[in-house]
Amino acid sequence: MQRLAFVLGSVFLAMTQANAELIINGQPVTVTSTPSANQVLTSQNNFQQCIANLRNQAVTSGVSGSSYDRYTQNLVPDYSVIEKLNYQPEFSTPIWDYLSGLVDEERVQLGRQKLAQHREVLNRVAAAYGVPAETVVAVWGVESNFGDISGSYPLLQALGTLSCEGRRQSYFRGEFFTTMRILQRGDLTEQQMKGSWAGAFGHTQFMPSTYEELAVDFDGDGRRDLVSSTTDALASTANFLKKRGWQTGMPWGFEVKIPEGMSIAGESRRNKKALSNWVSQGVVRADGTPLIQGNLTESSTAGLMAPAGANGPVFLVFKNFDAIYSYNAAESYALAIAHLSDRLQGQGGFSKAWPTDDPGTSRAERREIQQFLLNKGYAIGAADGLIGDKTRQAIRQEQTRLGLSPTGRAGQQILNAFRSENAKKMMQ
Repeated sequence: MQRLAFVLGSVFLAMTQANAELIINGQPVTVTSTPSANQVLTSQNNFQQCIANLRNQAVTSGVSGSSYDRYTQNLVPDYSVIEKLNYQPEFSTPIWDYLSGLVDEERVQLGRQKLAQHREVLNRVAAAYGVPAETVVAVWGVESNFGDISGSYPLLQALGTLSCEGRRQSYFRGEFFTTMRILQRGDLTEQQMKGSWAGAFGHTQFMPSTYEELAVDFDGDGRRDLVSSTTDALASTANFLKKRGWQTGMPWGFEVKIPEGMSIAGESRRNKKALSNWVSQGVVRADGTPLIQGNLTESSTAGLMAPAGANGPVFLVFKNFDAIYSYNAAESYALAIAHLSDRLQGQGGFSKAWPTDDPGTSRAERREIQQFLLNKGYAIGAADGLIGDKTRQAIRQEQTRLGLSPTGRAGQQILNAFRSENAKKMMQ
């Protein structure tokens, strides 16, 4: 999707959905003082001058002069997006935390409801683009929790600010101008063009340039609407995956067992080899059955991926995994989509456990942890399952009190400690 680089351990991993995947690697921002009124005024004046200077570039890109003037005449900067651009969380989230929050029973059950609710449309989408309904719905679920969390930043304001301040201004200017072209064509209104701080919007979080390239009008109303039309959003997502190399009838991949002592050094998603090679090394599916089944042949190529090393789940991944990966360039993200799609098809969890003594928690369990903290008087906001800095800080304090390692993780260890403590209180 030509989106910004995803950072494992980013705010996305605190479960603010895929909007938060849009984080560029950067350094922590230290705010030492509140800017003065003169500083704010100077910054706003500089912003207005920058916007004026961008007019010719916008016109060259296909934005009419009148459209540019209309969309920028009352535009003011939102410097909070610059803070998000520069913010690199210290907290690093293990793969098992990442997946446990994204692919939990809550999302699986809601995803199955969405599959049933939109079955007719999804059948037509699958027929048109060759992408399974479960994969499309998995993207929808991870990107915006099925449309519930799509972002509230006005795109013109956010992208205008990023076009004039901070890093990667050239990239954001392209998205800024594209947003204007979308509005100019009348597919969407300014009110509809709200999304993440970095510009992704709609049910499945397309960047404006991706919308311009790949969005489709599948409901036949003459407009490509990824905000109000679920039909257009689902079809556009399938179109994206098809254009990025999705192979109809082929798997994304599957979990495998590797022989004890087999070296996985140098193996990766990119280093694909014929299945005959993996068979000769003794690799089998996680359930012990042969690798070559269905439409796969000995010459089908797959890469071996071990997100947590040989002691954790290991996967063979095919070109369809790469198509998912292109939606947001992170293997952990692609694995979440792929795994959720499998769960929506009725498959279970991974056969091999993650190599940790403190497994991850679901969103419901994270809300439970937060409620414990709220009951103890910590000012962490709502018990919403989104693990941010305040929650992690409170968890560290409680872990220290309980004699646990102060990791700040909302894992099973602290959850069980809270439950045990509460049970003892109830028995007193």
